[in-house]
Amino acid sequence: MGWFKKDPLQIIVFQSYGTDSHLYIRGRALEDESIDLNGKHPIKLLINAYKRFDTDEIKRTPLLLKLSDNSILQTQTDDKGYFLVDEKVDNLKSLTNDEGWLQVELSYKDFKNQRVIQLRNRFPGEMLIPEPDCSFGVASDIDDTILHTGLVSTLKWRVLYNTILKSAKSRIPLEGAAEFYHLLHRGKTGKQSNPVFYVSHSPWNMYRYLEFFLKKNNFPKGPILLRDFGNFLNRKNKLEKPQKQKEIINILKTYSNLKLILIGDSGEHDADIYLEIAENYPDRVLAIYLRSVNHTGKMRRVKGLYKDYKKIPVLFVESNNQVIAHARKSGFIA
Repeated sequence: MGWFKKDPLQIIVFQSYGTDSHLYIRGRALEDESIDLNGKHPIKLLINAYKRFDTDEIKRTPLLLKLSDNSILQTQTDDKGYFLVDEKVDNLKSLTNDEGWLQVELSYKDFKNQRVIQLRNRFPGEMLIPEPDCSFGVASDIDDTILHTGLVSTLKWRVLYNTILKSAKSRIPLEGAAEFYHLLHRGKTGKQSNPVFYVSHSPWNMYRYLEFFLKKNNFPKGPILLRDFGNFLNRKNKLEKPQKQKEIINILKTYSNLKLILIGDSGEHDADIYLEIAENYPDRVLAIYLRSVNHTGKMRRVKGLYKDYKKIPVLFVESNNQVIAHARKSGFIA
């Protein structure tokens, strides 16, 4: 009968962002499948990929969120195990560390005693509140922008290979990407904490994988903004904006004085999304950096898209040195 023992529970708290008076924490409650992010054996990697997408959600379950001042809020998971704490709370900035991160703790609720279970039931999370003196923010794609993915490969076969048969530990970042992002994070003075938002088309099922990749390869810590797997599979209405576009617009609305540098690649739809954002928010976008891809047709299409666009700087990035030189000349970095 021990074979049918349920997995222990876990709460994955997604790194998010908010303000001094707006607490915005989201995540997911699941059974812990013990996915090994360091695994190398092909069979183990296949099993991990299966576990990542065949999740056992903890549905419609109350959770408790605790702040560092010991105040507690309650939320509840939905039918897919997701939860959202979206509340007005005063003076949150006073609880953050030097980089602007607010530490929180999520717990399952003890129904019998109506209290937080202490044993094996405290899961940390963080929310970023950008410093008021930051010069700008960065909204960056992940796939083929900082992580070799293969989105332009025939039938997307390389995407499947990299996602399923490569561990997060073995994935290779684009050369110099982490260095460039740290320069942007530190800004013109070299001492700032400009926020970096990682906005991807990937589903939330890939959160732990991408979080591990960013940390292992020394990218600046920042909110990781993905999308629901159901939306990932379903074809969206033509009138509906892509989730990545919605997230970037929400960042602009959340921080009314924050200007953004948009970074993506020329392989898929980043160029279209960024151009529309720049047209609608002309005073809020400082520059658009698009990594060039090894695909003649896609490069021709994207360059044609920006052929007559002159309102803000747009750079098709061929090398790390090229984009660093442009950012330095533009006064973004030291």
